[in-house]
Amino acid sequence: MHFFEAILLGLVQGLTEFLPISSSAHLRILGAFLPGAEDPGAAFTAITQIGTEAAVVIFFWRDIVRIIGQWFRALFGKIPRNDPDARMGWLIIVGSIPIVVLGLLLQDQIETVFRSLWVVAAMLILFGVLLGIADMIGAKKRKLQDITIGQGAIFGGAQALALIPGVSRSGGTITAGLFMGFERAAAARYAFLLAIPAVFGSGFYQLYKSYDVPGVYTLGETLAATVVAFVVALAVIAFFMKYISRHSFLPFVVYRIALGVVVIVLLSTGVIQP
Repeated sequence: MHFFEAILLGLVQGLTEFLPISSSAHLRILGAFLPGAEDPGAAFTAITQIGTEAAVVIFFWRDIVRIIGQWFRALFGKIPRNDPDARMGWLIIVGSIPIVVLGLLLQDQIETVFRSLWVVAAMLILFGVLLGIADMIGAKKRKLQDITIGQGAIFGGAQALALIPGVSRSGGTITAGLFMGFERAAAARYAFLLAIPAVFGSGFYQLYKSYDVPGVYTLGETLAATVVAFVVALAVIAFFMKYISRHSFLPFVVYRIALGVVVIVLLSTGVIQP
């Protein structure tokens, strides 16, 4: 049964990672309804995110290769340092610093306190409301090439909030981008690129730790879930990028708030435990 549970969790991870609804929240909530009502754990979540992030690498492969190449060329003085792709490389580095620092400082809380379903429900609602406000009042005029170093740091701070299940890595970053006046597609694109170093770093670190510290699911079950997450995520990215070029985030806002309220009701009535 654990194998099929892991596959189901991998499916959910792939479906929800790039939508602004928090994949970690969904894995945490779903775990409460599986036999044994066990939290899949922060390690399982981080490792399966390797699969979804591999999908990002494939989807944005040309952009990634170009950014890395231009960054190195600018670093060695072969092209101007203000080259747009070289700047994007620096922006990704700067934006990755907050989540690395906070991830190390708050590791114990990430694996314990932050995973309380009360916290998850509150974050789903709070950041759902913030996403809705940002989508309504944001100017949506700035493009990807308009990001400054300071704005990159703000994006990074927003991404770091996703260490708390329920915030959503893409949702938090996109919300910050909308508040700063960026187009929906520009904010989403930068959010996906920014997540690559953080997700791979966290995922491979947890994979390394899992050899010595057993989790709810075996390493084989976790890797199977990761493969499923990768396949599903490829389709979800393509859908999401097309969707946000024409539509608002309102359906995701409504869904987040509704899910948060449902979780609170279930917790209050004792149907599930925090």
